[in-house]
Amino acid sequence: MPIIVRIDVELARRKLSVGEFAERVGISPANVAVLKNGRAKAVRFSTLEAMCEVLECQPGDLLEWVPDAEDG
Repeated sequence: MPIIVRIDVELARRKLSVGEFAERVGISPANVAVLKNGRAKAVRFSTLEAMCEVLECQPGDLLEWVPDAEDG
């Protein structure tokens, strides 16, 4: 998957648990796990906004595009 989700990096930098993060964002810990593990097919802008607000970061801090070998 060419989109890498870096929620775990931002959580570690802030010493924030998945449970606390999920509660503050308003999503379930299971959905945080789906996002962290790259299994999500989509993310709502409202959820992305809430994650950025809680982590005090930009969307680009959470998501990174990496081209597939076939793309380059």
